[in-house]
Amino acid sequence: MRFELAPLLLLVSKTKIIAFLFATPIELNLREMNIKNGSFRLFMSFLILTVCFGSQKANAQKLLKVAVVGLSHDHAHEIMNAFREQRIELLGVAENDPKLIARYKRDYKVPDTLFYPDIETMLGKFTPDVVMAYNPIDEHLAVAEICLPMKIPLVVEKPLATTLKDAKRMAQLSRENNTHLLTNFETTWYPSNQKLKTLVDEADFGKITKMIAKDGHEGPKEIGCSQEFLAWLTDPIKNGGGAVMDFGCYGANLMTWLQNGKRPIAVTAVTKSMKPKVYPDVDDDATIILEYENAIGIIEASWNWSYSIKSLEVYGANSSYQAPNGKILSKNTSSSESEEMSLTSDYFKNHIEYIEALLSGDIKVNDDLSSLSNNLIVVEILEAAKKSAETGSRIQL
Repeated sequence: MRFELAPLLLLVSKTKIIAFLFATPIELNLREMNIKNGSFRLFMSFLILTVCFGSQKANAQKLLKVAVVGLSHDHAHEIMNAFREQRIELLGVAENDPKLIARYKRDYKVPDTLFYPDIETMLGKFTPDVVMAYNPIDEHLAVAEICLPMKIPLVVEKPLATTLKDAKRMAQLSRENNTHLLTNFETTWYPSNQKLKTLVDEADFGKITKMIAKDGHEGPKEIGCSQEFLAWLTDPIKNGGGAVMDFGCYGANLMTWLQNGKRPIAVTAVTKSMKPKVYPDVDDDATIILEYENAIGIIEASWNWSYSIKSLEVYGANSSYQAPNGKILSKNTSSSESEEMSLTSDYFKNHIEYIEALLSGDIKVNDDLSSLSNNLIVVEILEAAKKSAETGSRIQL
């Protein structure tokens, strides 16, 4: 008898079964296993079902095939850790800086064969499930111009673009080619933020009246960012600004989400250079006020905090929620009463899990934190904030 089940091939006689499972021969001696003729059919059924379900499980755990563009953004360490831990299949890396290549080869044991001098050469060799870009923000458009017409989904690190013009062109490419363009923020994967959104959407919370987002740290140089990262992070063209872009985008992203995709009516901002000798070309502190019809959003972005912070506060008519970090969420109904909330969110832990679910059809993007619709508004807010700070005026959208 012969049974053929991909990836299973069974060669069966009265005394032996040889199973070729994933090209590996497995020989089973029926006499030694003391399986009698009367039990043969039952045994075969069990074996076939076991292998079939095992095959389905293996297919379900198929690794995401990733191509990386650029390594100068220090957030590239996250995807490289995923490679080292075998949570993704890394197909290639487009990078031409020999020092960066040597560092990542050394630290993550990335083979020479996976490095390519540019994105065109790399994507001429294979088609990944997704491209992840870790390059300067003003180069995101160039990557989109290549990936999206090839119908390869693209994930960029926040923010989407340095200018609204670039962001709109990227959106056009995404829509014309019906291909995902996503923006990754660390705070998207905070259980505290996901739980907060669920709670404020409940009817008894009422309408949001005020939102406060504080994001930043002591400064990119102070916390030890790589020289390759600092070279463009502190460049007014390549990054579009300093703290106003680097950390102002977090609050803009979260507030657009909390407002269910609504654009603010107006934006007012003040930017400062608190450490001009350290960051002579860009701001290192920004305060942005977003006006909505019935709410106010306050974004405090800085490279001059005493410590690293990514916090979110949301106020309603009768209560408020405070998320000082990704792991803690509390509810306040007065200045003296605070209740710590249980974080039971089953949301994705990172952008890798999210993309896997998206590409498998398990979820849709809609207007969530990674979405193109949200991040177009984020760039619009940031551009208005910079204009407001430069002119000293309130910018209507």
